[in-house]
Amino acid sequence: MLELRHIEKYYNAGTVNEMCLFDDFNLTIQDHQFVSVVGSNGSGKTSMLNLICGSIPLDGGRILMNGRDITGLPEYKRQRSIGRVYQNPAMGTCPNMTILENMSLADNKGKPFHLLPGTNRQRIDSYRESLKKLGLGLEDKLEVKAGVLSGGQRQAMALLMATMTPIEFLILDEHTAALDPKTAETIMILTDQVVKEKNLTTIMVTHNLRYAVEYGDRLLMMHQGHAVIDQAGQEKASVNIDDILKKFNEISIECGN
Repeated sequence: MLELRHIEKYYNAGTVNEMCLFDDFNLTIQDHQFVSVVGSNGSGKTSMLNLICGSIPLDGGRILMNGRDITGLPEYKRQRSIGRVYQNPAMGTCPNMTILENMSLADNKGKPFHLLPGTNRQRIDSYRESLKKLGLGLEDKLEVKAGVLSGGQRQAMALLMATMTPIEFLILDEHTAALDPKTAETIMILTDQVVKEKNLTTIMVTHNLRYAVEYGDRLLMMHQGHAVIDQAGQEKASVNIDDILKKFNEISIECGN
């Protein structure tokens, strides 16, 4: 279970441009929930992910992971329990390393460093089998550098690498936004398969309302640091795109847009 308790976050604190994004924000995500998060730019979606991952500091409140307070835990230590896939496909892989080297790097996440070869040749068959499941032909390109792959291929690899080691939480930060529609559909199907196969607690930020409706078992809409929609289970299953658009329009009118 992931808990955000009484979260406070300010940007440009102490200046004329000070902006309070979160003020006493609370959120609890149960084990194995797949939460889709939508909202306009500046609503707090990505900031929430960054706070959970430790990429930016809190100004108040606590974050608990399975009852353990991780508020002061540095980002690299949180990554042992958290896998993250970014919007930019280039951020999930190392372009100058081969597919095999990238897979080996991900396979060693959280393990101690020793004066041993970085690539475990005994694991090649396992890597090849994992890549084969993606259906992109990458299992036959182990010696190809990741930088020459398409955006979709790199994002599929990033998803696989983020979930190779045992993790408790998967963070998806608009991970289909930079892809063409067909490739985005492929990545979403792969995402759903991985989440269900590994039974992961997942938070997916997306601007694609259809994906938010179709995937996951809980829907959050963020606005100015608050969850203005929070529906799970049967409530979430009954939501359609028009319902979300209606709420977006209401917010736009309130904000004078």
